[in-house]
Amino acid sequence: MQESTELILLCALNSTYQHTAFGLRYLKANLEDLSDQCQIYEFTISQNSKDIVEKILSLKPRILGFGVYIWNTHEVLEIIKLIKKIDPSISIVLGGPEISYETEKQEHIYYSDYIIKGEADLSFYKLCKELLAKTIASQSVFSSEKSTLAQIISPEIPAITEIKLPYELYTTEDISNRVIYVEASRGCPYKCEYCLSSLDKSVRNFDLNTFLAAMESLMNQGAREYKFVDRTFNLSPSISQSILNFFLQHIDKNIFLHFEMVPDRLPDELKDLIQKFPSGVLQFEVGIQTLDETVSKNVSRRQNVSKIKENFEFLKTKTFVHTHADLIVGLPGESLNSFQKGFNDLVFMGPDEIQVGILKRLRGTPIVRHDLSYSMVYSDKAPYEIIQNKDLSFFEVQKMTRFSKHWDMIANSGNWKHFINKLQDFNDDKDIFTKFSYLSDFLLSRHANLYGISLLNLAESLWIYMTENLHWETIDSLKILIQDYCFNKYRDLPAFLKKQDPIRSLSLQVYDELKQDNFNKSHFNS
Repeated sequence: MQESTELILLCALNSTYQHTAFGLRYLKANLEDLSDQCQIYEFTISQNSKDIVEKILSLKPRILGFGVYIWNTHEVLEIIKLIKKIDPSISIVLGGPEISYETEKQEHIYYSDYIIKGEADLSFYKLCKELLAKTIASQSVFSSEKSTLAQIISPEIPAITEIKLPYELYTTEDISNRVIYVEASRGCPYKCEYCLSSLDKSVRNFDLNTFLAAMESLMNQGAREYKFVDRTFNLSPSISQSILNFFLQHIDKNIFLHFEMVPDRLPDELKDLIQKFPSGVLQFEVGIQTLDETVSKNVSRRQNVSKIKENFEFLKTKTFVHTHADLIVGLPGESLNSFQKGFNDLVFMGPDEIQVGILKRLRGTPIVRHDLSYSMVYSDKAPYEIIQNKDLSFFEVQKMTRFSKHWDMIANSGNWKHFINKLQDFNDDKDIFTKFSYLSDFLLSRHANLYGISLLNLAESLWIYMTENLHWETIDSLKILIQDYCFNKYRDLPAFLKKQDPIRSLSLQVYDELKQDNFNKSHFNS
């Protein structure tokens, strides 16, 4: 009787409310007879730590589980420190990718009782069963008779056929307002040294019929947006086709599907299927990381650049797929010049978004083998970004960090399409990387902080840059600004254009003309 009253509390510290803790749902789904004793509580890293601790302690858990990730490791540490000071009797169990590697080097080991490394779907149940049966004792740093370090558990990778799927644990609230994560497989066959997936032994697929039945159930509950976390969704064309065919049968339900795709692997049968999806349904996250073949070899990344270009051309011209491509700054052997060339080549391929990321030294990844030969220097603080290396100075990394934020703000946001198109096509013998680098430097001179720049302030900065730095014609600059700022979200003319004539009168004239033109197009198309 005592077991049934002891709470197993699984807590998540998500980056934002929109995200859901996929891993914790797996743990609860596989708790067997203990499932009814388990509750999941999800917080965000922006919440006050003491408020989170207060909520946790008010629930009086016997066992407390946390997933530790690169984005929440400091916050989790702060919370478990407080909990162990207030109530050391609670058994704290940690898991997740951040704590699974270099475990002994992390302070969390002093403020938790158990750390499960790797996939904990089945081993967490076994641990809870033993704890509740009192066959093992909680190991608190504040109890002198017990070990001062957490016990580290390194379970075997569970057979995927034994793992129960967690999708029934998504609530109506989750389905209506949050990201629904799903996976048809685990693992990755590639060995890219900067990625945790390089440590995977193999790719394991969930039973396809069982998985599709779960997707059907989610759809019946109202789920319309699915984010697949499979590392290589298109690795097996036959499985990919089965999944896409399933969703194609439900295309009338306004679904949205996000997949991570291998960029150089799109066989004809998969291409034929992708072309059947209408606009707004498919989004492909295509990891490029580098287009320099020498750098690719340095980090054990296998990819066919000519095939990548061919596939992007297909996706751009033959499909309605929204493409999101990634590049990494700071890979060993990648200079600013080679990155510039890769960026320009990727822009030419035409993905809808380009994410410029800064290299992170993820715990456990073999990227560390380059530390000496390429003088790799990383931040000691999560997310452990590169500070400098043999080919990139600290100042160049800083410059690229700003470039990345400004590119997100202007190009990836979709708010400034007319401006970006004009900047790219503007014939001044400079490539888009150089043009945008100049813009990034200009924005730094006007906005010291990378965050908190309002759309209105950004609009004014772009107006000044177009007219005073690039010397574009006033009428052209007005058309661009009004299309991007005013008609994107149906805003009024910005105040800085209405201060004085002749700009005020000209702005009103252009605004009215474009408004009428947009109305005519909309009326005609309808």
